[in-house]
Amino acid sequence: MGAVSAVLIILITILFPPAGAYAVAGCGADLLINICLTLLGYIPGHIHAFYLEYVYYDRKEQAREGRFAAQRAPGVYSDRVQTGGHGYAPQGYGTIAQPTQ
Repeated sequence: MGAVSAVLIILITILFPPAGAYAVAGCGADLLINICLTLLGYIPGHIHAFYLEYVYYDRKEQAREGRFAAQRAPGVYSDRVQTGGHGYAPQGYGTIAQPTQ
């Protein structure tokens, strides 16, 4: 299911970059930045949206393997993207609390 959703988000991003940014980052600073970049030119919006998607899916894969990123990805303001979509929020800048079970 993860590969299917990734391909679907990529196809949506090709057509309309802010929709792809919204799908992974939600409504926030990253979406606003992507809308502004898309208005400035179609290509900058694509680059930003694909970067958000790359960070999101890379962090999601790292979390699945039990590894957590030590630093925040530069230029990404959404905690959802920084944590790979996991529900726990960073404890401080660059650290992620591991879930308790």
